[in-house]
Amino acid sequence: MDLNLLRALDALLQENSVTRAAERLGTSPAAASRTLARLRRAVGDPLLVRAGQQMVPTPRALELREEVSALLRGCDNVLRPGAGFEAVHLQRTFTVQAADLLLVGLAGALTDRIHTEAPQVDVVFLPEAVEGGPALRQGLVDVELGVLGHLDPEIRTQQLTRTRMVGIARSGHPLFDGRIDARRFAAAAHIGISRHGKRLGPIDEALAERGLRRRVAVVVPSHTSAMMLARSTDLVALTLADWLPDTTSALGLRTFPIPLDTAHIDIGMAWHPRNSADPAHRWFRDHLAAAVLNPPGSTKPSPSPPPRGA
Repeated sequence: MDLNLLRALDALLQENSVTRAAERLGTSPAAASRTLARLRRAVGDPLLVRAGQQMVPTPRALELREEVSALLRGCDNVLRPGAGFEAVHLQRTFTVQAADLLLVGLAGALTDRIHTEAPQVDVVFLPEAVEGGPALRQGLVDVELGVLGHLDPEIRTQQLTRTRMVGIARSGHPLFDGRIDARRFAAAAHIGISRHGKRLGPIDEALAERGLRRRVAVVVPSHTSAMMLARSTDLVALTLADWLPDTTSALGLRTFPIPLDTAHIDIGMAWHPRNSADPAHRWFRDHLAAAVLNPPGSTKPSPSPPPRGA
């Protein structure tokens, strides 16, 4: 039995009238009458019979009424993305790959947001160790968050915000005794941040254009370890502008603009297209984006552009 015939049966059993069923189905009474005849042959029961000026259901029709209605609702849930999705009943674990600096700023806000609606949802954060690999394609990661690059061609992306890097040092650092220009910035001892031990980057290229060179005295693998080191030394580190100002202040740190022409940093998220239409995954992405755009104590970034291929 095709789905259209099942919908016709549902309309006839709900209305107990060929005319009203025809109106509900958007067809003519004659077509609905022919469909009823076809259904009678298929079911082996008259389904609706005359009782004066009305039609009444047979016992078999009464048995079928709720069963057919439930079956159609189930079909609609299968065929219509998101139908029947309720976050409160969701039991699932989402995996997010993110830089530690982003993680520190959004993990608390994100878990608070999702547990308000879906108390049985868990989140696993992974480091950027699998960045640039096929983790999204292989399903090892649900969402990659940060500066996106080296993605497989089918991956969907959404830019969330644009920001800049700024310098960060302890509040009593000698740099703050005067105007921080490129020469004084280069003269300070710096903390490099690299998971692979790299010492040079865009900052060094911008300094070289001015004939300047900085000393990277130590290299650490994460932004948070760089901040902890900067708070107790005269070393200078880098962080995201307007990100975690309360935490920065509580650590006794202070930020300053980098006195160089440096490119903006685009923060976005990426996911595999297998999850694009999944209502639970879409719900989680919406909450992740909101947590990035509105972290506690941070300056609210400008609205993001629409996603690519969402």
